[in-house]
Amino acid sequence: MASSAVALRRVVHRYAPQLLAVLVAAAVWASAAGDIGVRSPLPGAVVLLIALGSAWAAGMIRSRRWPLFLAAAVGWLVLAAAAAGVLASYQAGLRLRGRQLAGYLAGAAVVLTGGVLVGLAVGGVRRITTATTGNVLLLAACLVGLPLVFGLWVRARQDTLAALRDRAERLEREQEARADRVRAEERTRIAREMHDVVAHRVSLMVVHAGALEVTAADPATVEAAALIRTTGRQALTDLREVLGVLRQAGPAVTPERGLDTLDELIGESRAAGLRVSRQDEGVPTALPATLGRTAYRVPGGPGGADERAQARVRRRDDRLPALSARRVGGAGPQRPVRGRVGPARRGAGAARAA
Repeated sequence: MASSAVALRRVVHRYAPQLLAVLVAAAVWASAAGDIGVRSPLPGAVVLLIALGSAWAAGMIRSRRWPLFLAAAVGWLVLAAAAAGVLASYQAGLRLRGRQLAGYLAGAAVVLTGGVLVGLAVGGVRRITTATTGNVLLLAACLVGLPLVFGLWVRARQDTLAALRDRAERLEREQEARADRVRAEERTRIAREMHDVVAHRVSLMVVHAGALEVTAADPATVEAAALIRTTGRQALTDLREVLGVLRQAGPAVTPERGLDTLDELIGESRAAGLRVSRQDEGVPTALPATLGRTAYRVPGGPGGADERAQARVRRRDDRLPALSARRVGGAGPQRPVRGRVGPARRGAGAARAA
């Protein structure tokens, strides 16, 4: 029901000038014929010309106002036709302000006075209709007063609705700004707490590892301390990036590791004492960032110094890469880890681990 009303309103708004033109032309012709006004003794060609001119002026109402005002004056003085005058008074109340509105009222008074003089000169029904005191006052109210007041009321209503709309939009913008401010404060609070809780402890770990690297005499201990210090510094760097994202007001993207950095992960595992080998099958292809991060996490995890592991990356023409990791050796049981980046049938989608 609402959609039908909206569609009807759009149609009426689109074709309103044409409808007004037809109505004004018909009303002018009917007034000159004596059906709704004073019968005019002028030839039909003159009446038709005035009716068509009034219709054209009504059709141009959205772009130009003066043709309608001129058509209203001519129609009243020549034919005593009120249709164009009523429409002109409504448009004056709707669109004119200040001096322009005062000028229209002065012009309307002049036209009404001219109508009285024409009625006195023509005599007959025209004189009774347009030149008697009572009829002049009634015509002034019907031609100018009531349409003008209605136009002023419509304009005031439009101004009120526009003000309410602006106020609602302003309140919405203020609410969004307040919500952004609250989010920024919460981000800052989280970043500060993370820094206080995590960064300080990791920094102490890096400092102690550096001291151990300098003072230890055992080469294995020195190497392990250097690895701890390097890993701790990298963790601090990653933590600073995360804290930077939290402190930013807008969305930001933090670079994360993907399948292209798998060699770095293998190097870190080798530095920790884990014997790792890598085997690639197929032609390397580019991966989306999300799938690359998922593939990078498949072989991740802690390992012992007496373990050895094998990472295998298999690529197929019609599928996304499948990555598997297997750790053997050590005191615990064997721990195979396999993952496929993409679904098994169509080769796209979320990551799956088994």
